Amino acid sequence: MWGIHFKHLRVGAVAAALVGSLLSAPSAQALFLEIPATQWGHIYAGTNPVTTTTPRSKFAVGVAKSTFNVTYNNFPDWAKKEVQAAVDVWSANFASTVVINVDASWGRSSSWGILGSARPANFFSSFAGAPDQSLWYASALANALAGKDLDKANPDIIIQVNSSGGWNTRGDGMPSQREYDLASVFLHEIAHGLGFLSNDAYDTYFSIASLDQPTPYDAFAQTPDGQRLADLPTPSKELAQALMAPLVWSGTNAIKANGGVKPKLYTPSRYEPGSSTSHLDEATFSKSGLDSVMTPNLDPGEIFKEPGPLLLAMIEDMRSKPPAGIATGLPQVPRNVQAFTADSSALISFDPPVNLRTAQISEYIVKNVKTGVENKALSSPVVVTGLKNGTSYTFTVVAKNALGVSEAATTKATIPQAGWKSTVLDSGADGKSVASTTFNGKPAIAYTDTKSGDLKLATFDGKVWKKVTVDGAGGTSGRTSHAINSPVSLCVNGSGTKQLLHIFYSDATDKDLRYATYNGKSFVFEVVDGDGPVVNNYEDPNRVRTSSDVSVTNACVTNAGSVQVFYRDESQGILLGAVKSAANPWVYELVDGDRKTDGRSTGDVGFHLQATFDSGKTYVVYDSVVTVNQKKEISSGAVRVATRVGTDATAWSYQTLDISTDNASVFGYDVAISKVNGDVMLAWLATSVTSFPKPDQIRWVMLSAPLNISKMTTENFGTPGAYLSIDGKTIVFNCQERLCALDTSKSDIGQSAIRLVRSSQSVEPTQSAWVSVNKVKYLLATVSNKLALLKP
Repeated sequence: MWGIHFKHLRVGAVAAALVGSLLSAPSAQALFLEIPATQWGHIYAGTNPVTTTTPRSKFAVGVAKSTFNVTYNNFPDWAKKEVQAAVDVWSANFASTVVINVDASWGRSSSWGILGSARPANFFSSFAGAPDQSLWYASALANALAGKDLDKANPDIIIQVNSSGGWNTRGDGMPSQREYDLASVFLHEIAHGLGFLSNDAYDTYFSIASLDQPTPYDAFAQTPDGQRLADLPTPSKELAQALMAPLVWSGTNAIKANGGVKPKLYTPSRYEPGSSTSHLDEATFSKSGLDSVMTPNLDPGEIFKEPGPLLLAMIEDMRSKPPAGIATGLPQVPRNVQAFTADSSALISFDPPVNLRTAQISEYIVKNVKTGVENKALSSPVVVTGLKNGTSYTFTVVAKNALGVSEAATTKATIPQAGWKSTVLDSGADGKSVASTTFNGKPAIAYTDTKSGDLKLATFDGKVWKKVTVDGAGGTSGRTSHAINSPVSLCVNGSGTKQLLHIFYSDATDKDLRYATYNGKSFVFEVVDGDGPVVNNYEDPNRVRTSSDVSVTNACVTNAGSVQVFYRDESQGILLGAVKSAANPWVYELVDGDRKTDGRSTGDVGFHLQATFDSGKTYVVYDSVVTVNQKKEISSGAVRVATRVGTDATAWSYQTLDISTDNASVFGYDVAISKVNGDVMLAWLATSVTSFPKPDQIRWVMLSAPLNISKMTTENFGTPGAYLSIDGKTIVFNCQERLCALDTSKSDIGQSAIRLVRSSQSVEPTQSAWVSVNKVKYLLATVSNKLALLKP
C-alpha cells in the first residue's frame, strides 16, 4: 500500500496510507504496507497492596533520544504532569529521529479493572529499513527504523486511561495502599504503543486463534521447542493452544539482560484479551524490581521508576531481524520474478514464496543464465553487476532454507543500457525538492537540502552557478529557523532584467505556506497561509487564512500584475488558492473539493498538483481520490484540470481527464504540466486492475484534444512512480527508485521509447526539473545524494 495521508472527513474513512502512498510516496520500491492496529495492551488494577513503597520524588531522566508530542483529551491538569513525567523517561530511552505523536484520552473504562490501555495507531510492513520485510512494525518503531514518518495523518500511539482508577492525585510519587500511580501506568502503556504487543486474536466460541499479520514481538515469542509464534498455522487450534501454554522470548539482548535465561511471557491457561502473550509473566517478574514494568497488573501503592533493563532489551531486540524459526518444508517458488534494465547491470525483483512464514528462508540465489554467476541475497531487489550494455540476459531465482532450495523462477530477458551523463551542481545538497525557471534571462534553480534543512537558490551567470541560502537557516527578517522539506514552486513576473522571482515552500514544523520574493539582490519573506487562528471549514463561503496543514503541495503562476498560488488543505482535503495583486493583501479562495455543483468534485483533491499560465489563462492539474474501500485502499481516483481567465474565484471551469473504468481504477500518483506550442501537455500515472495498487502505466494528453489519451506501460524498467516532469516531449519518471525518460514522440515503438536516465537507486523518490543552460537542455535531479545536471 502507499503512504497516503487523508484527513478529508467527507470521504468517510480516513484513507490513511495504503501502501506507501498512492499519491504521496508512489515509487514502487518505496511502497509499504499499512494496516490499522486493533489489539490493545492493558494494565489491570492489582489487588495486593504494596506496603513498602520508596517515594519517587522525581523520575531519573537522561539526555533525550526522541521527542514525544502528547495530545490530551479531557485530562485534568494533575494527570498531565504525571503523563509528562513518564513521557520524559521514554524520551531518554527510545531513540528516534521522528517525532512520536501520542493521542491520550481520559474517561471511564468499559471494565472497571483496567487502569489503562494502549495500542499503536497502525502497523507497517515492507518499508525501507524494516529488519524483516514480512513482519508488521508498530507506528513509532516503524518510523524510527525508516527514519521518516510513514503516516503523518495519524498519531503513532493511542492510549486510554480509566478516569475512575482510584489514582494518587497529589503528584508526590507515593500512592497509598489504596491508590494507583498514573505515571507508572503510562510507562507501561507507552511500551505497548511502541510495539511490546502481540497481534494475535483468540476466538472463545471456536477455541481457535489467528495471527494474520505477525509483529516482531510475535517473531521473538517462541514455544519451548523453538517454534516462533509468528510461524504457527493461522487460524488454528494449534496457535490457540500455544497462546495458553508457556512462551519465551528468543532475543539475544533480552536473554542477556535476564541473566542468560529466555524471559517467560504471560500465558495463563485461560486466554485474557489484552493481557495474554503481550506481557512478561506475572509470577516470574512481578517482584523483580525494575523488570516488573511489563507484568499485566499494577498493585495499589506500586510504582515503576523507569522501563527497566529487560524491557529496553526487548525493545532493542525488535529493532533487529528475529532469529529464523524451524523450517517445515522446502520453499515454494519465488513469485513475480522480474529483471529490469540498468546501466551495465540488471535489477532483479521478486516476491517471497507463498509459504514464506513456514519455510524459514535463509537466502535467495539469483543466477545469470548466460554466465552462470550467482548472487546471494536476503531479500529483493538484487542488483547484478558486470554486465555488458546492449547484450540480452535472463536470470533464475531460487529460495533456500535449511532443508534445500525451491524450484527456479526465470525472468524475461533484459538488455542493459547506459544512463545519462551527469555533472554535479551542488555536492553538499541532495535536492529532494527542485524547481526551475528563467529569471532575468538566466536559468534559476530552487532546491531543498534535507541534510541542512535549507532552501537554496542557484542562478547561472553564463559561466558559473551562484548559490545562496533562501530560508531554513536564518530565523530573522521573516525567515524560519525550521527545516524546509516541502515541494517548491517558482514563478516570475516583470520584464527584461528587472523581474521579480516568487518562491513558495513550507517548513516541516509549522506546516505553513511560506513565500519569498527575490529581486536579484535581496529577499522579502512572508507567510501566505496556515497561520490562521482556526481551520477554515470547506463549507464556509468566506475564505480566510486557515490553521490547517498546507505544506503538502503547492504550485504558482504569474501574470504582469499578480501572483497566484494553489495548495492542498490537508485537514479538509480541498484545493485552495491565494491571489496577490501589487501591494494588496492576499485574497483566498477554495478551488475544488467542496461540492458536486458547478463542475466541482467532492473527492479528496490536490495530493499532487502543478500549474502553468499561457495566453491569459491559468491551468491547474491535480489528482483526486474518489472512493476508499474497507481496507483503506484507494479504490478509484481521477485526474482533473481547472482553468480560468483572470483571478475571479467564480471564473473556474473544470474537466475530468481520466477517471476509473473497468480497465483502470486509480489515477494520480503524480501529475505534470507543460506548455507546448500554444497548447498544454499533461501527464499522470495510472494503475490497471491487474497491477492495483501499484501504478503500471504513464498517461499523457494534449489539452486541445482531451479524449485522445496516450498511454505506455513500463514493464522493462519497473513500476513507474512520482515524481513526473515533462518538457513538452519527454516525460521523466521514477522507475524502481531510479530515473527513466519516455520520449512521447516515439511511443509507437513501445518499450524502446523509454531510456534509462539514472541507474543508481535512491531511498526516496527523486524529483526532477528541466532547465536550459547556454541553450542546452538538462534534467535537474539527485545522483548519489548530490544535486546534478543530466543529459543523454
